[in-house]
Amino acid sequence: MKTVSIHELHERTDDLVRQAVRHGDIIITDGGEPLAKIVAHQPPPKAPYFARRKLNPDMEAVISKLVGGTDSTIAISEDREDRYK
Repeated sequence: MKTVSIHELHERTDDLVRQAVRHGDIIITDGGEPLAKIVAHQPPPKAPYFARRKLNPDMEAVISKLVGGTDSTIAISEDREDRYK
């Protein structure tokens, strides 16, 4: 991370802002003490495809019928118990 004095910031603001975009954060100091940080703007990440997709209405109908039902672990346990009776 680059560090520059407040005096240098006043002289080269445009250049330092562009450097922050290209190379990362820049710390601004006064008398060697950190005062501020220049951080490049980053747009929020896009949601993954599967989070944005819209289901076909027919598929939504099928999925709505699947909600509920028997837990698969219960069904497997019952099947195993039936085998040993």
